Amino acid sequence: MITESTKGGIADALRRWRTHRRVSQLELAVRASTTQRHVSFIESGRSTPGRAMIIRLAESLEVPIRERNELLLAAGFAPAYPHTDLDDPRLAPVRTALDRVLHGHLPYPAVIVDRYGDLVSANAGFHMITRGVDSDLLAPPTSVPRVLLHPRGLAPRIVNLDEWAWHIIDRVQAESLRNPSDRLRRLAAELVDVAPPRPRQLPSHHLGFAVPLQLRTSEPDNRQLRLITTLTHFGTATDVTIAELRLEAFLPADEATSAALTELVTW
Repeated sequence: MITESTKGGIADALRRWRTHRRVSQLELAVRASTTQRHVSFIESGRSTPGRAMIIRLAESLEVPIRERNELLLAAGFAPAYPHTDLDDPRLAPVRTALDRVLHGHLPYPAVIVDRYGDLVSANAGFHMITRGVDSDLLAPPTSVPRVLLHPRGLAPRIVNLDEWAWHIIDRVQAESLRNPSDRLRRLAAELVDVAPPRPRQLPSHHLGFAVPLQLRTSEPDNRQLRLITTLTHFGTATDVTIAELRLEAFLPADEATSAALTELVTW
């Protein structure tokens, strides 16, 4: 983790984040409305930044708010962003909003996941397409990428597993690079081990703008669905829990899929 900075405190942590983001001291100074000299002094340990400056620098580097708290702790300050349990009554409006989004997306599948891809909530459409998945994979904490690609998950029913698997793996790897996490790196390695070889070229049925998921439903229906996905998050969240939530919504790529989901999903 980039913010494991007990050896060098805020100086090393800030330098690692800046290097990881490939941002020069000058560019960071411009973004944070300070001077390159000040950034240099912070990174060398010659200057101790205040709480507000740490937050400005972290925002300028697009550091996730969980890790911004760690930067503050490394500098001797209290965390600035609360980390509230999703079951807390104070987050009831958020839970209600998420439930409405999930229900409103029916009959199409949709899930809420955390930063690691673990399932937080799902609608009936998702439960329908995951019928027949090994119960161990669906036991909490349920990893949605693992459910999709595991041999005892949806993988045997994904017609275009070779391309879809690498779409998922690339996304997990990109997230682990952008926001370093040992857990995400381990998940990506696990998915690589169970995935077929990466295809050398895009197949003729590729939509051009998105990788479709071609999925057969479980027996006895055995329908073939073509789905594309969208990802949504709370862009202005100031609570760690809310900031790390992601909505992944599956949309029909053709009318036949839309009709099949309308028929198969019990609202």
